[in-house]
Amino acid sequence: MARAKHQMKNSGSQVAKKAKSNEGPVPIPDEFKLLDKYWKASNYLSVGQIYLLDKNPLLRRKLELSDVKPRLLGHFGTTPGQNFIYCHLNKLICERKLNMIYISGPGHGGPAIVAQVYLEGTYSEYYPNISEDESGMAKLFKQFSFPGGIPSHVAPETPGSMHEGGELGYSLSHAYGAVLDKPDLVVACVVGDGEAETGPLATSWHANKFLNPKTDGVVLPILHLNGYKIDNSTLLDRIPEHELKSLFVGYGYEPIIVEGSDPGLMHPAFAKALNYCADRIKEIKEEAAMCDSQTVKRPIWPMIILRSPKGWTGPKQVDGLQIEGSYRSHQVPMASPKEHPEYLEVLEKWLLSYEPHTLFDEEGKLLPELKALVPPKDLRMGNNPYTNPHYKPLILPDYGEFGIEDPKRGKVFASDATHLGYFLKRVVELNAKARNFRIFGPDETKSNRLGAVFDVTTKQFLGEVREGDDRVSSDGRVMEMLSEHQCEGWLEGYLLTGGHGLINSYEAFIHIITSMFNQHTKWMKMCDDISWRNNLPSLNMLLSSHVWRQDHNGFTHQDPGFLGHVVSKKPNIIRVYLPPDANCLLSVFHHCLRSEHKVNVVVCGKHPAPQWLTLEEARNHCAAGVGVWEWASNDKGSEPDIIMACAGDVPTLEALAATSILRKRLPGLKIRFVNVVNLMKLAPQSQHPHGLSDNHFDSIFTTKKPVIFAFHGVPHLVEKLIYKRHGRNFDVSGYNEEGTISTAFDMTVMNNLDRFHLVMDVCDKIEHELFEKLSPEIKFSAVYLRQEMNTLLTKHKKYIAEFGVDMPEITEWKWDVEE
Repeated sequence: MARAKHQMKNSGSQVAKKAKSNEGPVPIPDEFKLLDKYWKASNYLSVGQIYLLDKNPLLRRKLELSDVKPRLLGHFGTTPGQNFIYCHLNKLICERKLNMIYISGPGHGGPAIVAQVYLEGTYSEYYPNISEDESGMAKLFKQFSFPGGIPSHVAPETPGSMHEGGELGYSLSHAYGAVLDKPDLVVACVVGDGEAETGPLATSWHANKFLNPKTDGVVLPILHLNGYKIDNSTLLDRIPEHELKSLFVGYGYEPIIVEGSDPGLMHPAFAKALNYCADRIKEIKEEAAMCDSQTVKRPIWPMIILRSPKGWTGPKQVDGLQIEGSYRSHQVPMASPKEHPEYLEVLEKWLLSYEPHTLFDEEGKLLPELKALVPPKDLRMGNNPYTNPHYKPLILPDYGEFGIEDPKRGKVFASDATHLGYFLKRVVELNAKARNFRIFGPDETKSNRLGAVFDVTTKQFLGEVREGDDRVSSDGRVMEMLSEHQCEGWLEGYLLTGGHGLINSYEAFIHIITSMFNQHTKWMKMCDDISWRNNLPSLNMLLSSHVWRQDHNGFTHQDPGFLGHVVSKKPNIIRVYLPPDANCLLSVFHHCLRSEHKVNVVVCGKHPAPQWLTLEEARNHCAAGVGVWEWASNDKGSEPDIIMACAGDVPTLEALAATSILRKRLPGLKIRFVNVVNLMKLAPQSQHPHGLSDNHFDSIFTTKKPVIFAFHGVPHLVEKLIYKRHGRNFDVSGYNEEGTISTAFDMTVMNNLDRFHLVMDVCDKIEHELFEKLSPEIKFSAVYLRQEMNTLLTKHKKYIAEFGVDMPEITEWKWDVEE
């Protein structure tokens, strides 16, 4: 086998040298003549999409300026190579009956994939108005990168797609996520050489160490080296071949290089490479089938490095400048003939070089002998059900089994995340047979207190396992790699093909995948607008190790700003939850795992903290999303003087502590205590489907009574959400970019979110806004209370400077106000 591998690797290089040394083109071998014509049809449709309107799609007459789009958009450079790959994959599918999907990584490869799914007939099935004839072809051309049409990259509108090609870097992690728990699936992932320079993509080559050949599918990476980006050469194309091979051997792949530009040589060389890969994959799968899934060893997976010219088959030169094989072909190889009429003849010659009259009949249909190359309908990559899944819902337990029946109003301390771990352990057990639930995280599942899941599963990893390693096997429900990009990418790929899961991360570092989050929410938004797209399982994000409990890590780990980014996305997609205790966290996460087609962001603490609500109270409170806690309030039956509100576990603790001080020291002051679990309840109903109506909002918060709001995140986020409400009565305290290594309580003091500052805020309201409305006893007592709070803040600073821990009155505080 080693010799066969060596011969296979060398054959690509030998073909390349031969192709370069030939004086003229090599005839197309008979076996590939029809395939070459199919490739020409693909390229013709691709160029047509970029350049032509809907008047003369098959060049039945001489091309005129009125036939050309006035504004040219699209990317041709990668397109012919991707068409070449797709055509050969079709051949392989037909011969081997493979269940395969295609991921287009090189950005704007839209013309190629749209052309392919149109030729195979799938596009017309989804869009009957784009029929398989001259009229349909005309519409296909016009809609591309045209107002009201389709984008220039592979998007949700494209049948067979499950990867958004608008932003580079995520194709390979999506591919590996897609094949998890789908042992019959092969993903051909085309990685562009520009894309390969991104950090996420460069890291994702290591995903082969996590793929179980027995229980998971197969990823066939095809690195497409065409040498150029928009205005520069590409890195991996400009290193010696031995370095390139060594790089991928070091990653754990068997690289097969196919290089050249002569179709007569490239067709057989690429077909040979694909067949070799298919043989190796079959051998690997057969060997794994004889092993136990927990102990199967990591194989060396094959991959292909395809070197072909940028803008292959396009114009060689325009205005004396090289086009094919240069960066100038990256987007539109030449400017619009509308602006440069002399280019019209060049465009016509280019289109006719594909000989469309030999590819399509008089009606504009693909010739029968070419149509025969299309895989059977159930095997077409444009029609693969994994790219538009009907998913199986999770089996979920009653979360009440894992909660705290009676928390005794904060006298019971527990880790919220730990209780969620108990719940997730049972979720793993109940769905073990279905194999449709996974937990992803960057080395933090145990750190984030979800370690109970390791009672019933392991971390999946097929690298070397040494003595002393624990909770690791070849087949587990948890996947950890110290890369938020990979964990997020795996999860997205898993969801996009019908799986369920969650990612857990430190709150401050989830920013790393902000752009990935963007792309996923955009994909979901577009799916909502496409009638044939099915809803997907929700993307669940658990942000633990949050801003208010980073006293040992310091300023670098203190940032809740991701929430502000989340709420800027489409309201029908995003949800943000800030449960105040373990029972509420369980209720919220149970709901999230049942939901579909949402991005659920949940923030929770992992350290022991006071527990507030009974299970029944938590069910009702989380169902409402916001509510008055009667047991903490004293305004029932009367108008409140002030509203103490909060969102988040630590803000809830500090707001309750402040309320207890106020109720003891200013007993005549009427306080309404409000807790917000579902942050989007603050938004108007017109802006978010979970938003409260104005009447409901005003009934809780009033329009004129002061609201002291203790918030988990950045204050302006709450201010943004309530901006259009009737009242202007909110004062929000939250994270103000103040932090360092200090005590947990001192972190709240630095940001004026602590109980003492909150009490002082109320005293300020009494002095400036409520002075004329309150009794003398309250007004004058507030003066002394404010002074006392200042004294306690001074005492606090002195105490932590001397002892390094918080004062006993902070650490030992309990709610002791009678209901």
